[in-house]
Amino acid sequence: MEFLTDYAGFLLKLVSVALVIGVLLAVVASGKRKTQPGSLSVTKLNENYDSMKEELDRKLLDKKALKNQLKEKKKQAKLEKKSHKKDSKEEPAAEKKRLYVLNFDGDIKASAVSAMREEITAVLSVATPQDEVVVRLESGGGMVHSYGLAASQLQRIREAGIPLTICVDKVAASGGYMMACVADKIIAAPFAILGSIGVVAQVPNLHRLLDKSLIDVELHTAGKYKRTLTMLGKNTDEGREKFKQDLEDTHGLFKRFVSEQRPQLAIEEIATGDTWYGSEALENQLVDAVMTSDAYLVSHYKDAEVVQIEYKQPKSMAERLGFSVLSAIEQKAVTWLGKLTQTRGY
Repeated sequence: MEFLTDYAGFLLKLVSVALVIGVLLAVVASGKRKTQPGSLSVTKLNENYDSMKEELDRKLLDKKALKNQLKEKKKQAKLEKKSHKKDSKEEPAAEKKRLYVLNFDGDIKASAVSAMREEITAVLSVATPQDEVVVRLESGGGMVHSYGLAASQLQRIREAGIPLTICVDKVAASGGYMMACVADKIIAAPFAILGSIGVVAQVPNLHRLLDKSLIDVELHTAGKYKRTLTMLGKNTDEGREKFKQDLEDTHGLFKRFVSEQRPQLAIEEIATGDTWYGSEALENQLVDAVMTSDAYLVSHYKDAEVVQIEYKQPKSMAERLGFSVLSAIEQKAVTWLGKLTQTRGY
C-alpha cells in the first residue's frame, strides 16, 4: 500500500506539471496562431458499397461461383465499354448524375450549421441542376434563431435550382422540421418522429425562496418590455401576458414558414405541437415517402455517383493539447487501477 500511495502522489505531480505546461503552450500558441481553414472530406459511397459487396462475395461464394461471377463482370464491363465507344462517336455522352450527401446532427443550438454552411458553399460551387443534394437530418429542435439560420442555409440549395431531398431516420421535430420542410422531397423512416410545429419556453422563478430568505433582487431596465419574465425577481401578470404573446407571434411565424414551403399541409390542424411517426406523417402530408436514408441512397448507386461531403472544423491548439493530456491521464489511471486490483487480489 505504501508503494501505491507513493505512486499515486507521483502520478498527481506528473499530471499537474503536464497540465501547467499544456496550458502555457496553448496560451502562447493561441496568441501566435493564425486562423486555419477547415478541411473538406469527400467519400465516394458507391466505391464503399462495391467494396463491401466484393468482400462478402469472396467470403461466401465458392471458388467456382466466384470465378464465374468475375468472368461475367469482365464480360459486362467490355460490353459497356464497347457501347460507350459507339455512343461517343454518334453523340457526346451525358454526364452521370451526382448525389451530394450531407449529414446534420442537430443539438439545441444547431451547432452543426457552422460545418453545414461550408459544405453547402462547396457543393454549390460544382453542382448542376441535374444533380441532387441529400441531407440526412436528425434533430429534435432547439433555439428559434439557430434553426432559422439552418433552414436558410438549406434554402440556398433550392435557390440555386438544385433538387434537395431531406432524409429523416430518427427525428425531425420543431426546428428540425423547420429545416426539413425546405426540401423538394422529404423521406422518413417508418418510425421516425416528425412535426412538433409549436413553440415552448419555461422560466424557473426563485423569487419566493429568496424573499423568504430576506434576499432582495433589483432588476433595472430601459424599455417597458426589455425583460418580461425573470428568474429571480417578482413576475407580473402584464409581463406574463407579453411573454405569452411573444410565443404566439413566434408560433405564427413558424406556421407561415412551413405553409410557404409545404402549401399542401392543413397547417391549422398540423401546427398543434403534436408529432407523428413516419407512416402517419405521410398520411398528413408532412413527408413524401416512407423509406430509410440507406434504402434511398442504395437505389441510386447504379445510375448516379453518390458522394458524401464533410467539412471538418480545425481544432485549436488548446483542444489538441487537452485531448492529449486527457488521453495520458486515462492511460495512467487504467495502469494504476490494474496494479491496485492485482495488489488487492481482485
